[in-house]
Amino acid sequence: MKAVRLHEFHQQPVLDDVPEPQLGGPLDVIVRIGGAGVCRTDLHIIEGQWDAAMGTPLPYVLGHENAGWVHAVGSAVSSVEVGDTVILHPTPTCGLCRACRAGQDMHCSASSFPGLSGDGGMAEYLLTSARACVKLDPQTRPQDVAALADAGITAYHAVRKAIPLLYPGTSCVVIGAGGLGHIGIQCLAALTAAKIIVVDRNPDALKLAGQLGAQHTVLADGGQLAAVAELTGGAGAEVVLDFVAEQGAEHDGWAMTGRAGSYFVIGYGGTVQVPTLDIISTERNIVGNIVGTYNELAELMVLAQDGKVTLHTRTYPLAAAPEAFADLDAGRVRGRAILVP
Repeated sequence: MKAVRLHEFHQQPVLDDVPEPQLGGPLDVIVRIGGAGVCRTDLHIIEGQWDAAMGTPLPYVLGHENAGWVHAVGSAVSSVEVGDTVILHPTPTCGLCRACRAGQDMHCSASSFPGLSGDGGMAEYLLTSARACVKLDPQTRPQDVAALADAGITAYHAVRKAIPLLYPGTSCVVIGAGGLGHIGIQCLAALTAAKIIVVDRNPDALKLAGQLGAQHTVLADGGQLAAVAELTGGAGAEVVLDFVAEQGAEHDGWAMTGRAGSYFVIGYGGTVQVPTLDIISTERNIVGNIVGTYNELAELMVLAQDGKVTLHTRTYPLAAAPEAFADLDAGRVRGRAILVP
């Protein structure tokens, strides 16, 4: 089969011919990929930023946002059948550890992470687990929803955690209306009554944010702190969702957070440096966020299939993966780039 593989860090992945995956365990599922999202994390992987955490042996297949059709199942699989349309939670989990039993399966002590810890879905077929498969309406096109598998539930997870803080009359600042942020805006609009203020350096991204439910948009041109202060009556926002968290956005996010507010860090790459006195004197919180749970992916798919959350995508064939990576890195992708075998 054809697969997009990374051979060396700091070099572009290439399209290789590799053997198709084979069933090895009773809960294994092989999925024929219909769409694989291209994520900024893939750029960080190429740069070697995840090597220390994952220790992934090279070469390997990228792709951690995957959807498609069930191609083969292990002997104990009963939740899906061959031919079913599925989206895949990015971390197949054990179901037995304390985190899994507590419903925090993204912290599973025995999970794998296809696309980071082993071969992913930028290929024709992917080996995963029955525990990762969320069954979809058969009319769903995998390429239309694939990026919800990681970008979607990461954004949804953060919004879901913030819901108790976003009662009517509150404000939520969203920094970054790109691949994750444009999903977060829709989740906020669907699940809260908060005033949504979106900050981005790209006018086209702000235009999209307004169409997706933002009441106010702010161009990040140097005057964004003053603009947010004015929109929040000088108090700052109850919640800031930072989908960028690098290149200075992480400093803006903390400054935009009001007293007793919460700064949710979702993007990464920068460094947050805050005097401890600022934390205790204002009782502001810094909240970390990673990919959401299996149940949160299932909940998000309900919103998606009701038309309340939609992905804005640009598709590429597998052979054009280098172009997709370059377009994402240069900011030429509005929404998400999707590879379609």
